[in-house]
Amino acid sequence: MGHARTLSISLAGLEGMLVEVEADVSPGLPAFSLVGLPDSSTLQARERVRAAAARSGIRLAARRITVNMTPAWRPKHGSGFDLAIAMAVVDAQGDLLLHVPADIVLLGELGLDGRVRPIPGVLPALLAARAHGVTRAIVPEENLPEARLVEGLEIDGAGDLTGVLHRFGADVPPSPVRPAVTLHRQDAGGSVGSGHRPDFADVMGQAQARRAAEVAAAGAHHLLLMGPPGAGKTMIASRLPGILPDLDLDDSLTVSAIHSLSGRFEARAGLLRTPPFENPHHTATTAAVVGGGAGLALPGAISRAHAGVLFLDEAPEFPSRVLEALREPLETGDITLHRTRGVTRYPARFQLVLAANPCPCGRSWGKGEDCSCSPLQRRRYLARLSGPVLDRVDMRVTVGPVDIHRSSTGAAESSAAIAARVRAARERQRERFEGRTWSTNAHLPGPLLRRDFAPARSERRLLDHAVAQGRLTLRGHDRVLRLAWTLADLDAADRPAAEHIGLALTLREGEPR
Repeated sequence: MGHARTLSISLAGLEGMLVEVEADVSPGLPAFSLVGLPDSSTLQARERVRAAAARSGIRLAARRITVNMTPAWRPKHGSGFDLAIAMAVVDAQGDLLLHVPADIVLLGELGLDGRVRPIPGVLPALLAARAHGVTRAIVPEENLPEARLVEGLEIDGAGDLTGVLHRFGADVPPSPVRPAVTLHRQDAGGSVGSGHRPDFADVMGQAQARRAAEVAAAGAHHLLLMGPPGAGKTMIASRLPGILPDLDLDDSLTVSAIHSLSGRFEARAGLLRTPPFENPHHTATTAAVVGGGAGLALPGAISRAHAGVLFLDEAPEFPSRVLEALREPLETGDITLHRTRGVTRYPARFQLVLAANPCPCGRSWGKGEDCSCSPLQRRRYLARLSGPVLDRVDMRVTVGPVDIHRSSTGAAESSAAIAARVRAARERQRERFEGRTWSTNAHLPGPLLRRDFAPARSERRLLDHAVAQGRLTLRGHDRVLRLAWTLADLDAADRPAAEHIGLALTLREGEPR
């Protein structure tokens, strides 16, 4: 009887900390104490470990067993510590010929039958372990495809506790033959698999809205589409991810790690390379959109849309608290959530696309003769999109009814053709911002934009006049300049000209008043 230690990982968002699991088995009344700020699911490891060890051929000693998870000030949550706790206790009571090495991390939940079950968040946990100098890890077999995406680690899979005990010299019977159980995960995109991929060739007409979507994709800008029902707003928004470039390695790892935490990552297909697309329903709560939950907060839709698109259809129908909660993430590119058991930070650098009807009934278009809404109802409806939120949206585009006769005369341009122009514009931005911490026009800091990347004064007279008249805030001024840079990149121009700034100002002020 004695003392032993193993290693595991505690996650707070995407940030991980090494946890040393210490086990002490000493004389005294039989008891199993687990300390170190465990939550309820971690605390229940005592029963899971006891049952799993017995099923694997080792009974825990009828002594006083104390397990401490250090650092003890850091809250621990989840069932992923089960395997590390079990191995530390078994080692402490002297049933292992070989001690568990100090450079190996153990992750996994134990079933009562001894099976090592998969857990969410293996990818960010192993990325954190690698950053702390760990070289080896044992994870559940079902998490092996995800774990092997982390380079530089020696990864082993565990099907049950018996196999892990054998690895370190325990004298236990062979693992029993168990029926295979496949746990189906939700698709990473949250959509039903189908053979048809949304294409801009399906959109009839709407040349201005299609152009705005191209500009948004080329510079990572935010977009508001305003128009009557059935005009194609949702169609255009859902096709935006199809013209975005694939994610680079850093964004791919981050997006995959977020989806791993959410339990929506299918690792057999490799890292997520396609920009994510999230479209929460307008009945979604603030916690569902921004992130939240009891204890430590889980990622919300804005974090799952990191490096991709967040689409809010029927935006005025969303609760005002949800819309107002988007202000800080739109500016900073991340979200910090304070909860009772700690502070969690998630990346949230997304492209926001809003779609809205002109009034509650949706028929206030043109002369509005068919509209049944009063002027007060229309004002209140549009006022749900507050000024501070709209000020953070780069483009406001009206999407009118489709003229089917005019639209059917020629074939619409495909997503592939638009994506080629977007890639060329993104490449120009990447070369221009090489060596900096950003790579797109939308994330160009304001001071640099007005100093090193400012157009000539003669080119921006119209823009300066709009600011002087009070039509634009300083934030709006910067966003128009960023739009102008994107329009110049799409035209393969070295710097924005007066026509680019004029068009950017039109896209910025295009919302109906």
